[in-house]
Amino acid sequence: MEQFQIETAQNISISQNTAHLGDRMLAYIIDSFVIMVYVILTIVLLVSMDVDPADQWAFYLLLNLPAFLYYLLLETFMDGKTIGKSLMNIRVVKLDGSKPNFSSYFIRWILRVVDVSLTSGGLAVLTILVRGKGQRIGDLAAGTTVISEKKRVSLQDTLLRELPVDYQAKFPQVTVFKDSEIQTIKELYDSAKRNGDHQIIVSLSDRIKKVTHIATDLKPIDFVDIVIKDYNFYTQQL
Repeated sequence: MEQFQIETAQNISISQNTAHLGDRMLAYIIDSFVIMVYVILTIVLLVSMDVDPADQWAFYLLLNLPAFLYYLLLETFMDGKTIGKSLMNIRVVKLDGSKPNFSSYFIRWILRVVDVSLTSGGLAVLTILVRGKGQRIGDLAAGTTVISEKKRVSLQDTLLRELPVDYQAKFPQVTVFKDSEIQTIKELYDSAKRNGDHQIIVSLSDRIKKVTHIATDLKPIDFVDIVIKDYNFYTQQL
């Protein structure tokens, strides 16, 4: 799983983990199975309806339009996910930190013909391996990639932050918070970093400054991280 930096319009750098190639392939297999089951069901439905043979192709094409538009529709309305991606905890995001729009998903979808269909996925796999940011040709054209939302369990997932021995705290005002409040801040902060949601980090920063009356020129992503570390520093001294 390779890590890369997203630089947002607010000049906030957010680390992201690209989705593992194996997870993307499994998601593709799951989505292909869903599409296949849907197509089979439409065929069964057509047979049971006893449609005039002259109209069968028209009905078939109409009923299978959702299958044809599967990736475009689901990624657009499920925030960058399909059924397979949801099960594998991966999602389409923009490299600039903004939320992908319909045109981004459309470009990815239309270029699946080159990436996946014509080359049986070979070109997509090659491009992903060579580029290093989890991008197939459709992602390169749309300015997107696919990230992993799987949570890594470590010391960072608890309230504690691992601090160096010579750590110097900057904001004693953070002690106004309770453990539960800092835990909420940390969970929101870590989730926002994973998902590339810089607006949540900016909101957290603004809220902390309002409560603590801290004035600083630090970037929101750096400020919130220091607040969490400082809280750990001061509470460990008790």
